[in-house]
Amino acid sequence: MNFNKIECETQDQVAIIRFNDPNVRNAIGNEMLGELKQAVASIARPDSKARCLLLTGVGRGFCSGANLSDSGGTSNIDGSLRGGYHPLFFTLRDLDIPIVTAVNGPAAGVGMSFALMGDIVCASKNAFFLQAFARIGLVPDGGSTFLLPRLIGWGRALELSMLAERLPAEKALEWGLINRLYEDNEQLIEGAMEIAVRLAQGPASLGMIRRLYWASPHNAYEQQLDMEARLQSEAGKTEDNSEGVSAFLNKRDPQFKGR
Repeated sequence: MNFNKIECETQDQVAIIRFNDPNVRNAIGNEMLGELKQAVASIARPDSKARCLLLTGVGRGFCSGANLSDSGGTSNIDGSLRGGYHPLFFTLRDLDIPIVTAVNGPAAGVGMSFALMGDIVCASKNAFFLQAFARIGLVPDGGSTFLLPRLIGWGRALELSMLAERLPAEKALEWGLINRLYEDNEQLIEGAMEIAVRLAQGPASLGMIRRLYWASPHNAYEQQLDMEARLQSEAGKTEDNSEGVSAFLNKRDPQFKGR
């Protein structure tokens, strides 16, 4: 597939999507949003060869949010969110493969929401996170009001959203918002790719682990135990489980195939 506002390629079974509009710090306009939906839908297909998704940005920015000059401004935000962004976030949530995000610069507005969709969130010291919405009289979107209280707590989430102050990558690590911090963008991409390849070589149960954690906030304890039992039974029927047990008994490294 050929794209103008994103880059998409596969290396070592890792699908790599890069926001690619560096002149606006990779702000998302209509064209980029459409290309993102197309690329992620392709990765989500059962016949996709990708076993992990790595999301990052080209240039000095990860994603600076919505490009208001290229997305109809604020005249139809509700329609843009419901018809554009929400289906994309749902597809990312429901992927059967892990997601790694490599935050190489500003992650602002809905760009911060994309950063937080990573199962493993990596950032360089060049990165910062910004809930920019209050600066222009809007409310957070992209699922940030769902994710942030669960990641960093109620008080810190409200602080970020109401004061709209930059959160440096170092502080984000301290707060538990990100998993790994790297000195610069070169080390970031190398480290994030290393993690993504490791996940791409993992078992099919990684997708089930994602489902369990996404379901957890909505489930009662009894429901979560039941879901664990159902998915454990499903995982126990995979080739990867058989391979994992065999490797353990024979004291060798497993060779998972993602099935």
